[in-house]
Amino acid sequence: MPNFPALTHVAITVSDLDASTAWYQKLLDAQPVLDEDEESGNFHHTVFALGGGTLFGLHTHTTNSGGTHPFSELNVGLDHIAFACTQSELEDWVARLDEAGIEHSGIKHAHYGSGISFRDPDNIALEFFAPPAG
Repeated sequence: MPNFPALTHVAITVSDLDASTAWYQKLLDAQPVLDEDEESGNFHHTVFALGGGTLFGLHTHTTNSGGTHPFSELNVGLDHIAFACTQSELEDWVARLDEAGIEHSGIKHAHYGSGISFRDPDNIALEFFAPPAG
């Protein structure tokens, strides 16, 4: 049996694609590599390329399931998305978030690693996470 594969992409549904695209462009300091209607016509996706070959997509759907609700990690489904970094890069990410005007938790340490928590325009929980040094 082969090893379980790595994640190739993560896609999140957003309430305002233009606003979220601009916000993620600032956070990622990158332009989307794809911005198109999906061939079925059911959604539009704007996709960013992250390090390691992972893609990060923003989706907006042509049909709505009955309204938009603010994201909450307390609901069944996604809890948060963590972006990998090293312990030495955490301070750089704090500076980058401060420069972009993005509120964050500051660096929090635990025995399993350190992280910086923050939220996107739809309140989706995000994190920069570094495993423990050593």
